[in-house]
Amino acid sequence: MEIINFTRKQACRFLFRKQGFSGAYRFEGKQGIMEYIRQAGCIQFDPVDVCGKNAELVLQSRIKGFTKEMLTDLLYQDRVLVDYFDKNLSIIPVSDWPYFERFRKQHRQWERSHEVICGAQEQVKSYIASHGPVCSADLDMPDKVDWYWSHTRLSRAVLEHMYFTGDLAVHHKSGSIKYYDLIETCIPETILSEPDPYPDEHDHQTWRVLRRIGAVGLMWNRASDAWLNIDGLKSAERNAAFTRLIEEEMIRKVQVEGIKEELYILTEDVSLARQCKENTSLKKRCEFIAPLDNLLWDRKLIQALFGFDYKWEIYTPAEKRKYGHYVLPVIYGDHFIGRIEASADRKDQKLLVKNFWFESGVKRTKTMDAAIDAAISRFSVFNQCREIVMEKSYQNGEI
Repeated sequence: MEIINFTRKQACRFLFRKQGFSGAYRFEGKQGIMEYIRQAGCIQFDPVDVCGKNAELVLQSRIKGFTKEMLTDLLYQDRVLVDYFDKNLSIIPVSDWPYFERFRKQHRQWERSHEVICGAQEQVKSYIASHGPVCSADLDMPDKVDWYWSHTRLSRAVLEHMYFTGDLAVHHKSGSIKYYDLIETCIPETILSEPDPYPDEHDHQTWRVLRRIGAVGLMWNRASDAWLNIDGLKSAERNAAFTRLIEEEMIRKVQVEGIKEELYILTEDVSLARQCKENTSLKKRCEFIAPLDNLLWDRKLIQALFGFDYKWEIYTPAEKRKYGHYVLPVIYGDHFIGRIEASADRKDQKLLVKNFWFESGVKRTKTMDAAIDAAISRFSVFNQCREIVMEKSYQNGEI
């Protein structure tokens, strides 16, 4: 079987093109959102909203004309996407619902405060059937129970339990508040009735590994955050999955100059890999990348390939942060060129650019600076801001 040989530059070019960061936008509008999420399998959701939530940030860097309303529509109006668990809390195509039946089965069998919570389920179902979607504040269940995140109200625990088990789905959100409805009102019966395509544990793990390789684009067979939330996937199981995927010619080996470990791509991406071996240049774009972006799921790999060391410092004590609370990587062309710290003041509709750090060795040009300006302008529109406030000016070389 052919082994793809890459220089580091070619490997970086491949990853950026696979992710839709190079040249003209590959993805556009709501259709483009669906095309990208089908390619990636899932995008991670995180509720923190400094300058857009993580899932929105993932899409704004790839989708031409993206607005936050597009994602909301696809989730809660069109219902072709659904909030559920894949790589931690994620957004997945609703058609993938049957693949995660084992997750729901686990929660039906066991949960903290299981007996008390299960005893309240029928009451919640009856209430929702009569009143429609609810949040925890709508239910008269003030008793406290031991739950995952803390000692919490029974109303919250039972709603989350029923969400985990697939009895409820997120119907819509009001800010950060989730409103739940009966699953059959949110997902078609034709999908709910489909059996688990991979009831065998090894088959399921192999499918998940393949899915994650496609989500990142280029992966190695080693411990990685890219495998998070694949139950039971230890080194032996991961090795078995890679062996099977190679034997079935679902993935191909890649050797990158200067990197000892073999890497792997999807077989369907071999044609793209060959194109990236040619020294063909595309129009350079500047984009701001989400902290939990699919490209960054294995940060050690990104450091090995790009020489870019990124840590999301949101949970780092302020006095120990190197950069800032919510800092996004900045790409230009086929390179990581820096980091930006920005926040949206939605009351006054201002985008505050608090800081911008260029990577060591970056050679700035007028074209690069113009691309950064354009990216900041797009980012302001994405955050529905009318004004951009530069607290520090990278144009003056102060950053």
